[in-house]
Amino acid sequence: MVLYGNLAPDGAVIKQTAASPSLLQHRGPAYVFENYEQMRAQIDSMDLPVTKDTVLVMKNCGPKGAPGFPEWGHIPMPKVLLEQGVSDMVRISDARMSGTSFGRVVLHVAPEAAIGGPLGVVRTGDEIKLDVASRRLELCITDHEIKARLAQFTPPAPQYTRGYGRLFLEHVTQANLGCDFDFLMK
Repeated sequence: MVLYGNLAPDGAVIKQTAASPSLLQHRGPAYVFENYEQMRAQIDSMDLPVTKDTVLVMKNCGPKGAPGFPEWGHIPMPKVLLEQGVSDMVRISDARMSGTSFGRVVLHVAPEAAIGGPLGVVRTGDEIKLDVASRRLELCITDHEIKARLAQFTPPAPQYTRGYGRLFLEHVTQANLGCDFDFLMK
């Protein structure tokens, strides 16, 4: 199912059949990982400050941010919650994941964080609302605050400055456009 809202103006994808029904509507505070490496380093920490209501957010894993749009979107359940018997929670990223993955995971958020999409300005503690029935994904701050944060946004440094890597970064499209090269779409 495709979701839209101020957190995903160009859409995001959720596999609703692979998730806990109790999480089809959810509102909770974000815990933000700036990138895949930070998520991997922290996800099993018993000190990770999350609850079953937390919404895990992982940024900079999309076509340009990773780069390459890797299958990093299936953010693992935090060890601290697994030990409490929590088996699913809302997780959001601009990455993709394997079709065999499961859980309440929102993927392909577009535009992605690395190019200044709203996902890039989510902060730990911000409330996020997921409403699958209404096909909505919302960052629960004012439009004014979103615009102010986006105006202050600084993109991460490109991982490639020459060669094929640079060509890729300059020309790959967003998830909602198929991650194709823009010059092949004309």
